[in-house]
Amino acid sequence: MRRNLWPIAAVVLIGLWAWSQFGHRPTASVSGPVAVADGARAAPTPAARGETAYPAFLPAEARDVLRRIAAGGPFEHRQDGSTFQNRERRLPAQARGYYREYTVETPGSGDRGARRIVTGGDPPSEYYYTDDHYRSFRRFDPPAQGAAR
Repeated sequence: MRRNLWPIAAVVLIGLWAWSQFGHRPTASVSGPVAVADGARAAPTPAARGETAYPAFLPAEARDVLRRIAAGGPFEHRQDGSTFQNRERRLPAQARGYYREYTVETPGSGDRGARRIVTGGDPPSEYYYTDDHYRSFRRFDPPAQGAAR
């Protein structure tokens, strides 16, 4: 009887190994597109399709932040406009200083909260939003200046 169990155990172990290597891919904990380190782009946003509305996932407080970014300030927090390090490597790899972060106010929060807009480039050519303090990002294109109020 024992001799007959070895082949079954071997097949089970190989199957578990193969599943862990190739079959199991963790999924994002948020709905919608998430920026990934391999450079893949998110689905087209309203602005990319020629629409002028803000993406639905952006809170109302983000609109003011985007206007301030476009105007070069002033900003509410001293950290706004500082280099975002991308330590978590959730955004595509870029040279140090490429990404900048900005606080999106969280009503009722006694501190800066978890919401941020991160831009890439100078002037910004990429925009990302996180509402979970850098655990996930959603790429978006802001409306053209003056197009949406």
